[in-house]
Amino acid sequence: MSHKIIYEQPLNERIRAFLRLESLFQRVRHHLGGVSPWDSRAALDSLLDIMHIFSRSDLKTEVMKELERHTANLARLEQNPDVDRGQLSELLDELDLLIDQLHAYNGPVGAHLKNNEFLSAIQQRSAIPGGTCDFDLPAFHFWVERPAEERLRDLAAWLDNFDAIGRAIKLILRLTRGSNLFHPHTAETGFFQRALDPNVPCQMVRVALPAGSPYYAEISGGRHRFSVRFMAQPSPNERAMQADGDIRFELACCII
Repeated sequence: MSHKIIYEQPLNERIRAFLRLESLFQRVRHHLGGVSPWDSRAALDSLLDIMHIFSRSDLKTEVMKELERHTANLARLEQNPDVDRGQLSELLDELDLLIDQLHAYNGPVGAHLKNNEFLSAIQQRSAIPGGTCDFDLPAFHFWVERPAEERLRDLAAWLDNFDAIGRAIKLILRLTRGSNLFHPHTAETGFFQRALDPNVPCQMVRVALPAGSPYYAEISGGRHRFSVRFMAQPSPNERAMQADGDIRFELACCII
């Protein structure tokens, strides 16, 4: 395949949370590149979603456990003569640095932002459709009308609370995705299923299709098995249907 569209399915709650956060960090950074009030609104919406995810679970502990697990796995490779020792050393140093930075962070990540009355007011109103209109939140309206450099400075300062853990999640997902290569497979009549060894847990399933394919991959799975259905939807207004022919695709089961 040349250019590919990759579909990913997490097979545990930890990786599921990491993928959601990766997407939100990408969104907020994208909108930080814009200077309009609407860019700042979109960036803040994503930031509030990040805060909400961190408020519901102790993700710092989950991230540190995953970093330490990867460190232990990679340390075993130091005795392998075929390993690039320079690259391995850089990776282990990066893992150690992130672990130290998260250890040094007092309390839950982003906890002190809960006491920010400005952000709390916007978060409460965000639960209501259209609840952040100018007449609902005059303080928010005042903020988005401030000069772009001031808005961007505020957003960057708030986002900085999640810098170390964001970099840690990015590294964990890079290692997870890189743990296995894509291999060709065929889905007979648009369906593929595989059993998994629960003693060697797969973290994530990745399916690649050519960018011009008329199908998309619908993946579901758990600890013991996963399945992939290849669906066609000629337009968003039409019902999606499973492919009736054999579909060639590429698959990677990320076990690390």
